[in-house]
Amino acid sequence: MASHIVGYPRMGPKRELKFALESFWDGKSSAEDLEKVATDLRSSIWKQMSEAGIKYIPSNTFSYYDQVLDTTAMLGAVPERYSWTGGEIGLSTYFSMARGNATVPAMEMTKWFDTNYHFIVPELGPSTKFTYASHKAVSEYKEAKALGIDTVPVLVGPVSYLLLSKPAKGVEKSFSLLSLLGSILPIYKEVVAELKAAGASWIQFDEPTLVKDLDAHELAAFSSAYAELESAFSGLNVLIETYFADIPAESYKTLTSLSGVTAYGFDLIRGAKTLDLIRSSFPSGKYLFAGVVDGRNIWADDLAASLSTLQSLEAVAGKDKLVVSTSCSLMHTAVDLVNETKLDDEIKSWLAFAAQKVVEVNALAKALAGQKDEAYFAANAAAQASRRSSPRVTNEEVQKAAAALKGSDHRRATTVSSRLDAQQKKLNLPVLPTTTIGSFPQTPELRRVRREYKAKKISEEEYISAIKEEISKVVKIQEELDIDVLVHGEPERNDMVEYFGEQLSGFAFTANGWVQSYGSRCVKPPIIYGDVSRPNPMTVFWSKTAQSMTARPMKGMLTGPVTILNWSFVRNDQPRFETCYQIALAIKKEVEDLEAAGIQVIQIDEAALREGLPLRKSEHAFYLDWAVHSFRITNCGVQDTTQIHTHMCYSNFNDIIHSIIDMDADVITIENSRSDEKLLSVFREGVKYGAGIGPGVYDIHSPRIPTTEEIADRVNKMLAVLDTNILWVNPDCGLKTRKYTEVKPALTNMVSATKLIRTQLASAK
Repeated sequence: MASHIVGYPRMGPKRELKFALESFWDGKSSAEDLEKVATDLRSSIWKQMSEAGIKYIPSNTFSYYDQVLDTTAMLGAVPERYSWTGGEIGLSTYFSMARGNATVPAMEMTKWFDTNYHFIVPELGPSTKFTYASHKAVSEYKEAKALGIDTVPVLVGPVSYLLLSKPAKGVEKSFSLLSLLGSILPIYKEVVAELKAAGASWIQFDEPTLVKDLDAHELAAFSSAYAELESAFSGLNVLIETYFADIPAESYKTLTSLSGVTAYGFDLIRGAKTLDLIRSSFPSGKYLFAGVVDGRNIWADDLAASLSTLQSLEAVAGKDKLVVSTSCSLMHTAVDLVNETKLDDEIKSWLAFAAQKVVEVNALAKALAGQKDEAYFAANAAAQASRRSSPRVTNEEVQKAAAALKGSDHRRATTVSSRLDAQQKKLNLPVLPTTTIGSFPQTPELRRVRREYKAKKISEEEYISAIKEEISKVVKIQEELDIDVLVHGEPERNDMVEYFGEQLSGFAFTANGWVQSYGSRCVKPPIIYGDVSRPNPMTVFWSKTAQSMTARPMKGMLTGPVTILNWSFVRNDQPRFETCYQIALAIKKEVEDLEAAGIQVIQIDEAALREGLPLRKSEHAFYLDWAVHSFRITNCGVQDTTQIHTHMCYSNFNDIIHSIIDMDADVITIENSRSDEKLLSVFREGVKYGAGIGPGVYDIHSPRIPTTEEIADRVNKMLAVLDTNILWVNPDCGLKTRKYTEVKPALTNMVSATKLIRTQLASAK
C-alpha cells in the first residue's frame, strides 16, 4: 500500500512560522525561539503523515523562507555583496539574501512557475565558487529519524536549479548557466552520500522544469547530470518529481531513460495528456508516482474517478510499483479544514485542505490494495453529487450574460492618444505626473478598527467615521507631499481580492485558509464555488467620499477580473475563462457606477495577469486572448475623458508586451525596480508604446528609503527610452505593508526628484 506526499505547507495551521519569523526579524525573539517553533512544526507534520499511514513522507520541504534559497545555501552560492566568509551558512546571511539588510539589497524574487508562490532567484556566474555550506537536508532527515519516522529527503534537482537561476550582475546575459553543472554536481554527491550514511533509502529530486518547453541542449543536461550522479545513487531509490503541467513527449522520453533513477512522479491533474504518454510506454520495473490528488486547489478529490484512473495505471506500472501521490507539493493549498468554523456545512463538504488531502491519498492507496473504506468513499460521492446539483452554484442570468459576450471584442471607440488628449484637457496634469499605486500603510490602529467592526464591537457609524478620518489623513499627507493624482489609501480593505469577493455572489471565505506567497507573507485566497455577480456597488461610497475631500483627481481603485481569478481558489467544474468573464461583467458595473459618481481616474489592477500564463508556449495565445479580453470588458463602456489605469506586479513582461498594449488601458504602472529595469529593455528594442506608463521608481518590498538622486537617476534612465509626455512617476506597488516612517521620506524624495527633472526639462526647452 504505497502513498506519497510531494511536499507540505510550512507556515503551520495558524501561521505559527510567520509570527515566529516576524518576531525574530523585529528583534523581539531569539534564534532559539524561532528554531523551537520550526522544530515543533516539522515534527507535527511528520507525525500527522505517519499516523495517516503515508509511506513516503517528505523531509527538507520545510523552509524558513524558500526552498530554492535553501539550495543556494546548500551550494554555498552566496553573492559577494553579503560578505559571507565561509563555514555553515547561518540565519543572518540567509535572511540577508532573502530580505536585504541595512547596507545591501535582497536577491531578486520571482514567481515559482505559474503559482502564487515566489522564490529567491540564484545569481550565478563563471566565478561563482560552490561549496557544501548548509547541511539542512541531512539534519532534517536525522531529526525525523530520531522521532522514529523514516522520510524521503527532497532536493531541488541540479538542472532545474540552474535553469531557474540568472546570470549575476556584471555577468554576460548570454552566459550559459548549465555550464555550471560540473561545479554543482560534486556538492549534490556529498549531500547524497551523507543522506545515505544517515540511513536514507529514498531521495526525491524535484525537476519541475521538465514540464516547460526545453530545447535539446537543456534536455541533454538532464541526461548528463543524472549519468554523473548515478554512481552516488547506488543502493538508493531515486524519485524524480515533476509537476504543474503536462510533460512534453521529448522530455518524457529523456526523463524515463535517466540513469540511476528508480521512480518518476507526474502531475495528473494539470497533466492529463501525460496519462497518454504513460499508457503508451512506461519503463518496466520502475515506480510510477501518480499525482491524482490536486495539490493546488481546495476541492475534495473525486475519489471514484481517481480510483478508476489508478486502476488503469496498475495495468501499466504493475501493482507493486504504483504509488498514490499528490499532483505537486501541498504548500500551494490551505493547511487544515478543521480550523474553519465559519464555512457552512454544505460548502465545507465540498472541500479538502492539505491535512484532508493526506487522508485522501491514503484512502486511495488502501482502496487500491483492496481495503476500501466504503463509508469514506460513500460520503465523498454524496458530497460530489451535492456540489453538482446545488442551486447555489448556478445563476441562469449570469450564464446568459457571459455567453452573450462571445460576439464582440469590447474595445473603446477611440485611440489611446486621442483619449489621453481629452483626459489631459480635463485633468490638467503637469509633465511627469506623480501618483501612488493605491494602498497606504495599514497601522495596528487601523487593523484594530476593522477587526472590532467585524466582531460587532463598534457600530457601523463608529466604523465609517474612523475610516473617513483615516482617508482624510491620507489625502492630507498626499496634498502636503504635492502628489498629483491621489488615492484614498484603501483603509477599509483587508486584501485586494478578498474585499471584492466578500461583496460578490459565488464566493466563500475561510478563516485560516492561508497560503504562503513569499517569506513570511501569506495570502488567504477566496473560494469561487458558483456563478459570480455583483448585487450592489462595492467601492463607490468610499471613492466619492475621498474625492469630496480634495480638488485633485482621486483614483477609483478596483481589482481586475484576471487577478481576482488567479488569486482565488477557482471552481474546477467549468473552464477558467468562463468564470473570468463573469467576474469581468461584475467589475464593468462597478466601473460604470464610479464614472457616474464623478470619479475621473479609475485604476483596475491586473497584478496577476502574467502569472496565469500557462507554462507552455503553445497555450499562451489562448490564455492571453481571454485574459486581455476580460480586462477590456470592464471598461469598454466609459467616456474618453475617463482615464483607465492598470497596475501589474513582479513579473517579466517582455514576452507579453503586445498583450499589455492590447489591454488598451490609458496608463499602466508596472513593478520595475527589483527586476533591475529589464522592463525598459523592451522599449529600447523599439516596441512602440503610446499609452501612459509608470515603471516603479523604488522598491516598496524593502524598508530601505531611496535617495532623491537615486530616484532621479531612475527617471532619467526611463526618459532615455520613453517619451516625456507619457511617463508617470510612482512607487513599484501599494504601500500597505510599510510604515509611515518609511513611506513619508520615500515619497518626499520621489516628488523632489520629479520636480528636479521637471525643472531640468523646462530649462532644456
